[in-house]
Amino acid sequence: MDPSEWGTEPGPEPHPGSRRDGPLWLHPDDDLAPNRPGETLYGLLADRPETRGGRLARALLGRDRETAALRERLAGERSAGAALDRLAGAGWEILHSLPLPGAATLSHLAIGPAGVFGCHTVAHARGPLRVGDPDEEQVRTGTRRGEPHLRHCRRGAALAAHALTRGCGFPVTVFPVLICVTAGQVGFGTVPDDVRVLREHQVDGLTRYGALLAPDRIRAIHGVARDRRTWRGL
Repeated sequence: MDPSEWGTEPGPEPHPGSRRDGPLWLHPDDDLAPNRPGETLYGLLADRPETRGGRLARALLGRDRETAALRERLAGERSAGAALDRLAGAGWEILHSLPLPGAATLSHLAIGPAGVFGCHTVAHARGPLRVGDPDEEQVRTGTRRGEPHLRHCRRGAALAAHALTRGCGFPVTVFPVLICVTAGQVGFGTVPDDVRVLREHQVDGLTRYGALLAPDRIRAIHGVARDRRTWRGL
């Protein structure tokens, strides 16, 4: 679905006392703006040492595949994050690795004139992806069984909308975007029309949609989104 068709109502003004322009100052521990793409994955991989003994231990425990999957995810998030970061010069604000309940993360949040987009990344470096196969929630990578990436994408956007609306004091709609990073083609089965599916080299297409947010509204949402406390209690 074209974001230009998803409504242009600005919503009510923030209620008194809301963080209209975001925090004036954030403690470094609460500021998510410095997060790198895949920030949480760096920590998970740091717990898996690359020493010879560490590799042997992982092999004995059957964890080599898990480590390879983490590295693939990190490469995908870095690639998608780099593409999104290039939008910053066009009036966009980009955040990465935002905390969600259950140790989950929202891979990227893009806030710009076209609206707010919650981006979930799926990566497969060795071959094609099939989106919406075998059902509309699944993404299949190579010969692996499908995983519900579309559901994760939609859930992340919904949680982000809830957190940002609560923090800003005015309604914030977050559109779900699935970013596919793959060495092969992206094929499609049945894909829900509320999720936009893009390759990493296509994310600049977000700038071509009609203007939904004014610069002051973009600054306000970004100021709230970068505050770790916004994401607590979801």
